[in-house]
Amino acid sequence: MFSERTSVGLDVHARSTTAWALDYETGEVFSERLVANTADVVAWVEALPQPAAVAYEAGPTGFVLARALDEIGIRCVVAAPSKMERPAGDRVKTDKRDAQRLAKLLHLDELPAVRVPAIEQEAARDLARARDDVRADLMRARHRLSKLLLRQGVIYTDGKAWTAVHHHWLTSHHFEQLGLRVAYDEALETVLALEARRTRLDAAITKLAGQPAWAPVVARLSCLRGVGTLTAFGLAVEIGDWHRFTGSTIGAFLGLVPCEDSSGSQRRQGGITKTGNTHARRLLVETAWHHRRPYRRPGVALRARLDQAPAPVRQRAEQGNRRLHQRWTNLDARRKRSTVSAVAVARELSGWCWSLAIMED
Repeated sequence: MFSERTSVGLDVHARSTTAWALDYETGEVFSERLVANTADVVAWVEALPQPAAVAYEAGPTGFVLARALDEIGIRCVVAAPSKMERPAGDRVKTDKRDAQRLAKLLHLDELPAVRVPAIEQEAARDLARARDDVRADLMRARHRLSKLLLRQGVIYTDGKAWTAVHHHWLTSHHFEQLGLRVAYDEALETVLALEARRTRLDAAITKLAGQPAWAPVVARLSCLRGVGTLTAFGLAVEIGDWHRFTGSTIGAFLGLVPCEDSSGSQRRQGGITKTGNTHARRLLVETAWHHRRPYRRPGVALRARLDQAPAPVRQRAEQGNRRLHQRWTNLDARRKRSTVSAVAVARELSGWCWSLAIMED
């Protein structure tokens, strides 16, 4: 409930910040266009009649401003832009009007807020996302290299691609034409450099995942089939505080529930909403495919992770592994498309991850 004297709205951009504030005791309005400097914005807010509360929309500028305001005891709400409604008749949009609208919605307690992560969590999340970026870059670089060879009629047929044998085969090719030779050497060098970057990031993630802040959650999540250290760490840093969800709400947060447009007696549902955290959703959908194969007994790697877990965690994970495969079996019996089944299993998998993450060792 809003209890401060002054409500402040900030429209934050990379090079400027438009501020609008209203003192609800005197009715005085304050408006200013500031440079994009955290210290200047904080000083301007401090000069307003206190106590004050501030709101701005989440965006590429991050949470530096929110943390700076929190350090001096000023409440700051970072609003979720995707959940803020705008009247259909409002056809004029300016920075000042946006700041004014934020200040008024803050006073009415009508702003949907996002959670401001701790500095350590954001740093770990940046590491996990850097690894995901390298994965995507490596996939594109490999496609470019293989298609360059395909255009020359060179096709690898001696086993699985991107193994040590395949790399040796790639380095054995030489072309006479200067342009083609340079293009091929650059494409191959790009693949090798990206693989080296991925290896370094994997080592850094493995080291960070073993620290006390992440190790317990990572160890529990790794008891599920298809969830290794990298996936468990990615889910842990993306979700952060698992206790703010329940087993039924975490799927909606990750955009794994169907969209709906129902009115009166009509109920219309469509594809999944795809809102929320894209990285965590991709990890869950990829993991869901691992549960399609029959689950008779754990593999060597999974058995090693299960043996290190406490008995309650091990029992819960075993239930989840068997339940998720049974879910796949039921969906296949209903002749559902495999992509639809994978999303449905991922939605249920998010609940099992939540149940393991909130368990105490």
